[in-house]
Amino acid sequence: MIALNSSLRFSTNVEEIYISDSHLPNNTLQSIGVFSSLKSLTLRNCSGLSGTLPTQGWCDLRNLESLDLLDNELEGTFPSCLDNLTSLRHLDISYNCDFQVPASLMSFANHSSLKELRFTGNEIVTDIDPISQTWVPNFQLKSLTMNSCSPSKGLPKQLPKFFYYQYNLRLLHLSNNNFGGNFPSWLMDNNTRLETLGIVGNSFLDTLQLPRHPNFEMGVIDLPHNEIQGEIPRNICLTFPKLRVLSLFQNGLRGNIPPCLGGLKSLQVLDLAYNNFSGGIPDEVGKSNSLETIRLSNNNLSGKLVPTIFTSSILAALYLDGNHFDGEIVEPQVDFDFSVSYLVYIDLTNNQFSGKLPRWFGKMFQLKRLPLSNNHFDGPIPFEFCHLDKLSVLDLSHNNLSGSLPSCFNLSKTEHIHLRGNRLSGPLPRALYNTSSLVTLDLSQNEFTGEIPHWIGTLSALSILILKSNHFGGEIPSQLCRLESLKIIDLSRNELFGPIPSCLSNLTLELKDGDSPYISLLSEFNYFSSIYGWDLSVILSLHMENAIADAYVEEQVEIMTKRALLMYAGNILINMSGIDLSCNRLTGQIPLELGNLSELHLLNLSHNNLTGFIPSTFSKLKQIESLDLSYNSLSGRIPNELTELNFLEVFNVSYNNLTGSIPDQKGQFGTFDENSYMGNPFLCGPLLHKKCSPTHTPPTPPNGEEESGLAVDCFSFWVSFSISCAIVLITMAIVLFVNPYWRQAWFYFIQQCIDTCHFFVEDNLVKLYIYRRRLRRIIV
Repeated sequence: MIALNSSLRFSTNVEEIYISDSHLPNNTLQSIGVFSSLKSLTLRNCSGLSGTLPTQGWCDLRNLESLDLLDNELEGTFPSCLDNLTSLRHLDISYNCDFQVPASLMSFANHSSLKELRFTGNEIVTDIDPISQTWVPNFQLKSLTMNSCSPSKGLPKQLPKFFYYQYNLRLLHLSNNNFGGNFPSWLMDNNTRLETLGIVGNSFLDTLQLPRHPNFEMGVIDLPHNEIQGEIPRNICLTFPKLRVLSLFQNGLRGNIPPCLGGLKSLQVLDLAYNNFSGGIPDEVGKSNSLETIRLSNNNLSGKLVPTIFTSSILAALYLDGNHFDGEIVEPQVDFDFSVSYLVYIDLTNNQFSGKLPRWFGKMFQLKRLPLSNNHFDGPIPFEFCHLDKLSVLDLSHNNLSGSLPSCFNLSKTEHIHLRGNRLSGPLPRALYNTSSLVTLDLSQNEFTGEIPHWIGTLSALSILILKSNHFGGEIPSQLCRLESLKIIDLSRNELFGPIPSCLSNLTLELKDGDSPYISLLSEFNYFSSIYGWDLSVILSLHMENAIADAYVEEQVEIMTKRALLMYAGNILINMSGIDLSCNRLTGQIPLELGNLSELHLLNLSHNNLTGFIPSTFSKLKQIESLDLSYNSLSGRIPNELTELNFLEVFNVSYNNLTGSIPDQKGQFGTFDENSYMGNPFLCGPLLHKKCSPTHTPPTPPNGEEESGLAVDCFSFWVSFSISCAIVLITMAIVLFVNPYWRQAWFYFIQQCIDTCHFFVEDNLVKLYIYRRRLRRIIV
């Protein structure tokens, strides 16, 4: 640690200290003042460097020009001794989330040399009313990033007044500060050499107004998550001829996409998703030889797709989901070698495409994600898709596909397969065998047959298995219990029979870190540029997949829970766990061991032929939100211990053979109505308007061990009863065989019984005949 090295302690000629990823004592900033000649101090990601900034030591470094305290654990705000650092030009205190930065920047009123301030991942707070702010700053900044680590709520809508006096900004990024009012187009007018403008996650509205004069330096316009209205000005390409990134994600923009954007040779990223754009994709955009990412998701675009959009050797990511494109996807009639295509991500979900799946997609060997769900594609899955050996995500859900899954699939790198809502048939293909990368397998709502194969236990990374609404038969394979990562099992609406494997209790249901939600490209740029000093072009080339594609795509599945079919996605899906075995022909008792799944959120065993008791061990399901045991043949009482389940929102035990009093109406059980218990005539309680008597309280065992013991006693009783009956019958046969008098008397008794029954039948038949004749006379 240089700052504490005794050989340097009295060396006044040290001008630069750089320490990163080390442990420093908490008093480092207090003792650093001995280096009176220091011009640059960098202490990044240093454990131990926490708390408030001291008022001594670092404030004595009057020659300090650069101070970098990025990614520590600092809190509080700037002390008044900051006024001493009059030579300061660069200050970076980013990613100290508990450190408060005043929005007015009044702390820097005496600094005339400041050029660069970086406050990314701090808490931006208000200190003075911007309307009454009268001070004029002495500095002219070149770079300012002011990004709250969480959306600010207490900041005023107006931009701080010091912005009106800035004329030399090259980079300006404001994020999650809740600034609002009309879009500040005057910032671009005042700062004629502005290169990067990022205003993310604020509340600016009105139209997108451009500066009055062209800006040949502007490379990045990043304005997502605002309320900007109107159309994109038609002169945008003339005003910013060197534009490289245009991101207007999630605003209220409308109209057509300006065709000139396709002619900008510098434009690499075009993100206009979640707006109200209409019309089609301009031919110029489809033929662009510079665009690397095109994202037009969730607009009102329509028409046929321009085939040439797939022939770019530069385009890496194409997102057209959530529009109204229709018709077949026609293969481009150009001489193009698709094997050199750089397309990695294609998303065409939620459109109206029809016809066969494009076989020529199988020639794009670099494809990693291919979501084509919610369209009208029909026919089989092309065998050409077997060539996509880098495919990570294949989503063909909710189309009209038929046939079986190609056995030639190379799924060694595939992580997510979604084929729900088609007409696919046949058994599970052997191609899935031993796929160690597979995380999600969703084949629900198809026509698959056969048994669930035992080799499913080889899918070691499988976390989500959804096979509902098919024709799978046989027993639930115990090999499922080997899948340590399994968190969601949905085998409902099939033809499975046999018992529920008790070994399902071995599942750990561990939570894993999820993907971050959408973060603007510029936020990623600010982080890496702060650490490595990279420029935008390096970020675009090295972090295209992570900063753009991964942030836009969330894994999602449909799960029936809380009496509704809900879509779980992103971090919500990561925190979800459940087992749904409903609507099958499962028999036997509910395994007591299922109560050990303390992290389980959903358990649905309804519409089966399960018998026995409701395990009192279910009281250990502390995270359970939905528990459905309806439409079975369960008996005994409902364990009152279930009232300890504090997160239970849905509880249903209707249409069983349950007896006794329903659980106490306390906690979550106070929210359930009589529909949760209907179809159990021997249940009682105030909620059911049936008073309980002592006979309504059956001797149901209170815990799992006694339940098991009772089951054994019942079995012993029936065995003993059967043996006793057999002994009586054998004894009677021996006696009748030995004593002829008793044998003759016995046969005579039997004959009298038969004659009596015969006479009774004949007598009643005669009476019935007479009654019929009398009835006929009355009718006539």
